[in-house]
Amino acid sequence: EEPVLLAELKPGRPQRYDWKSSCETWSVAFSPDGAWFAWSQGHCVVKLIPWPLEEAELCKASERKGRGGKAEARSRGAAKEKTLECGQIVWGLAFSACPVAEGTEPSCAVGLPCLILATGLNDGQIKVWEVQTGHLLFSLLGHQDVVRDLSFAPNGSLILVSASRDKTLRVWDLSRDGRSVWGRRQVQVLSGHVQWVYCCSISPDCSMLCSVAGEKSALLWSMRSYTLIRRLEGHQSSVVSCDFSPDSALLVTASYDACVIMWDPYTGEQLRTLRHVPLHSAVDYSSEVHTSSLRSVCFSPEGLYLATVADDRLLRIWALELRSPVAFAPMTNGLCCMYFPHGGFIATGTRDGHVQFWTAPRVLSSLKHLCRKALRTFLTTYQVLALPIPRKLKEFLTYRTF
Repeated sequence: EEPVLLAELKPGRPQRYDWKSSCETWSVAFSPDGAWFAWSQGHCVVKLIPWPLEEAELCKASERKGRGGKAEARSRGAAKEKTLECGQIVWGLAFSACPVAEGTEPSCAVGLPCLILATGLNDGQIKVWEVQTGHLLFSLLGHQDVVRDLSFAPNGSLILVSASRDKTLRVWDLSRDGRSVWGRRQVQVLSGHVQWVYCCSISPDCSMLCSVAGEKSALLWSMRSYTLIRRLEGHQSSVVSCDFSPDSALLVTASYDACVIMWDPYTGEQLRTLRHVPLHSAVDYSSEVHTSSLRSVCFSPEGLYLATVADDRLLRIWALELRSPVAFAPMTNGLCCMYFPHGGFIATGTRDGHVQFWTAPRVLSSLKHLCRKALRTFLTTYQVLALPIPRKLKEFLTYRTF
């Protein structure tokens, strides 16, 4: 089933321009519970939208959306759309994995027990916002250039990693009080890249961090010691995007070489390469530019699909066990993509500042995959290989057979 365009959001004000950026939507994000959506609306502005969208906000909606989404939005009552004035071009967005505790007021005064949004800005600042109120909590200072991407630890520890054009990654602990010397929120500076860092991703088990830059290799770091584990060599051009599978057993990287490589992050082994073959019937290839250069890759929530956005004006959806896409959708100037946390659709950001929402295949995971996912959540590849079980079962559990 091909993806269907459900909705499209457009910037609500004229955009400003400078030499670093025009009005691109470089980042989109869903909160972990799926209750909020954020997008960098061109320059200096972030829109925080309660989910699901009101029908009046949609530029285009399919009949599939129906009336249910509107009724559900009304039922929440208190959730209101917010506009965050960041004062600088916004490049990266990330929601924390720290929800409001039941029975308490959503206050961030002590220990940040609320949902927060971090925004990476053009001048190297990271501004941290309380989602429920839209209030600015504090700013993180340290980067010397654009903060291109952000990633929160999924365990709710309020550890934040930022990736910057200053060629470094920085690790922050937002649970610390930033007012005293001993409470400084910056934990570590990670140096190892020689080009702008484009993307960073923390594994769901919070043991590893992957970062990619304008280089042919991806770097894998330990989130326990903040040291470099290994370089992943295999791409032929700049690597621009990365993501871990929900069980942390797989890592995917996307490159301007038009390939996605699937890795075992524990061993560094290349498991599969997905090549973006041009579809001449869908695209005009009169330009000499390599139009299949990848921009973004992400895993689906259950870990059975991948979505990719490339310069050939296509959104592709891949099944984990296949080497060819299972679905395509035509889109222009795509820059980023992200699955809804509960599955069913994908949000994409475009170079003209728009956000589009697409249907995505819904799948009922097999019992085999659910067992593999449960085991791999707490077992490394080496631990699986050490188990006294048949070889074929080991191959399945380590994704050597899909």
